[in-house]
Amino acid sequence: MSKSMLDHTKSVLKKVSFDTGLFCKELEKACKVLLPYELEELTRWLLNFTKEKPELQHCLLRIK
Repeated sequence: MSKSMLDHTKSVLKKVSFDTGLFCKELEKACKVLLPYELEELTRWLLNFTKEKPELQHCLLRIK
């Protein structure tokens, strides 16, 4: 079974989390392709993921 777009997005965001610029770019791309319910789930995941990475939290403003 293939990965869902949401799972793929999470995987990519984990891999680029070392660079805030890349992280924000990938997050912007995800916002364009994910469905509304996937964006809600991604937002919940991001809130948890960025708890220990405060340098990435400003990227959450790009979700809307």
